[in-house]
Amino acid sequence: MREPLITVGILSGKEIEFSFPETFVSSDKIESVGDQKAVYKEGKIYWEGSLYDEISFSPQLSNSAFFELKDVTIGINFHWERKELQRFKGTLKLIIEEEKLTAINIISIEDYLTSVISSEMSATASLELLKAHAVISRSWLLNKIEEREGENEKPRTENQELRINKPENEELRIRNNEKPQMKTDNAAHSSFSILHSSFIKWYDHEAHTHFDVCADDHCQRYQGITRASTSKAIEAIFSTRGEVLMFENHICDARFSKCCGGALEEFQNCWENVKHPYLVGKRDDKTANELPDLTIEAEADQWIRTSPSAFCNTQDKKILSQVLNNYDQETADFYRWKVAYTQQELSELIYDRSGIDFGKIIDLIPIERGTSGRIIKLKIVGTLRTLIIGKELEIRRTLSSSHLYSSAFVIDKEGEKEIPSRFILTGAGWGHGVGLCQIGAAVMGEQGYAYNEILSHYYPGSTIEKQY
Repeated sequence: MREPLITVGILSGKEIEFSFPETFVSSDKIESVGDQKAVYKEGKIYWEGSLYDEISFSPQLSNSAFFELKDVTIGINFHWERKELQRFKGTLKLIIEEEKLTAINIISIEDYLTSVISSEMSATASLELLKAHAVISRSWLLNKIEEREGENEKPRTENQELRINKPENEELRIRNNEKPQMKTDNAAHSSFSILHSSFIKWYDHEAHTHFDVCADDHCQRYQGITRASTSKAIEAIFSTRGEVLMFENHICDARFSKCCGGALEEFQNCWENVKHPYLVGKRDDKTANELPDLTIEAEADQWIRTSPSAFCNTQDKKILSQVLNNYDQETADFYRWKVAYTQQELSELIYDRSGIDFGKIIDLIPIERGTSGRIIKLKIVGTLRTLIIGKELEIRRTLSSSHLYSSAFVIDKEGEKEIPSRFILTGAGWGHGVGLCQIGAAVMGEQGYAYNEILSHYYPGSTIEKQY
C-alpha cells in the first residue's frame, strides 16, 4: 500500500469565504491569491463570475503553502461550540451537497494525522501517548475506507437496502402512526429504529458519501495547521508511519473517547450490534480488582457514586493540560460529575430536544446498561406518555442542551413522589468510553508505559502492523 490521499469535509454553507496567502491554481487553470468567496447559485457553485458543478484549488509552487477557511465550526452541538478561522495544507475542493456548498480538504494521510493528534489533544502530550494516538487515528480512518470499499464491491438487493443498520433485529417501522416525532438534528449521521414505545438510534460515520471523514468530533478532530504541531507530534507520526492496529487480518475500528470513567464500554452498546473482540468491557487499571458487573443496576449505582482507582482518575493538571486543549479544559469535572434539573427545566428540555411532549416528568428509569455502566436504554415516564430511548448518545442529547458528559449516570429525585420537583444525575466519564481512554492513556504515558503497551491495554488481542 502507498500512503493514501484522503478527503476531509470541513464545513458547509450557502456561501464559503476562503483565502490564499500565496498563489493557488484552480482546476480550470485560473491563478488566485488573496480573499475569495464562493456562493451557491442556481444549483451550482458561483465563483469569479462563473458557475461550476465542482472546483478545486491547489498550491502552485510550495508544499508548505496553506489556504484559510473562515467561520469553521468546531465542537458542533457540544458545550464548547464556536467558530474559527482555520488554515489547511493541501488542496481545497468545493462541491454541492443538499443545496449547499461543502469545502473539502484533500491531503496526505500522514499530514492529516499530524493535525489530528494536535487537535484531539495538546501536542505537548507525552511522546508515547502521541504515538499511540497516531496509530489509532490512522487505524480508524483506514478501517472506514476499507469498510466502504468493501461495501461498494458487494451487490445489494432492495431488501438488504431496507434492513441496513437495523438495530436489535427489530423491523424498521416507517409508518407515520408508529413514529414519534423525535427531532433528528444531524440525522444524516444516524441510524434509528422506532417500534411502538421505543426509539433506538445511534450516530456513526457511514453517512459521509462525498468525502472520507468530517473534521469535527463526529469523526476525528481535524483543524489543519491551526493548532501548532510540535517536534514531538511530528516525531510521533514519523516514528509510527504506516502503522495500524490489526485483528485477524483486518484493520481495527479503533474508537476512543476523553474519559471512560474507570470502565471501558463495548462497541455494540453504542453503535450497531456488532461485537469487536478488541473493543471489550474491562477496568481501566492494571493493578486493581476486576471490574464489577456494571450491567447490574446495584453494581452500577455503587460504582458511579464512588471514585474507584483507574488510570483516568486523575486531577494532575500537568497531565490534563497535555491531553485537553484550552476549550476542553473549560470542563473541570469528567471522572465523576453531577447535573441537576428542576421539574420545569427537565420537562422543557426533553420536549425541546426530542420534539415530544411528555407532560411533566415522573421518572427516568434505566432499562439496560452496558459494561461500563453506561445506559443503553432509558425509559422516560411522563404524565402524557412513556417512551424508551437509546442508544447512549441519543440519551445524552435528549437530557442536555448540548450533550451530557456520558450516559453512565444514576438518578435521584426530590420532592413529591408522584411528580418530583427536582432530578439529580450523578455520572461517570466523558464520552462513549469505547476503546482508548485519552486521559487514562495520558496517565499511562506519564507512568512510563510504551505506546504498544498502551494500545495492548485498550485494544486487547490486537497487533501493530506496518501497512506502508
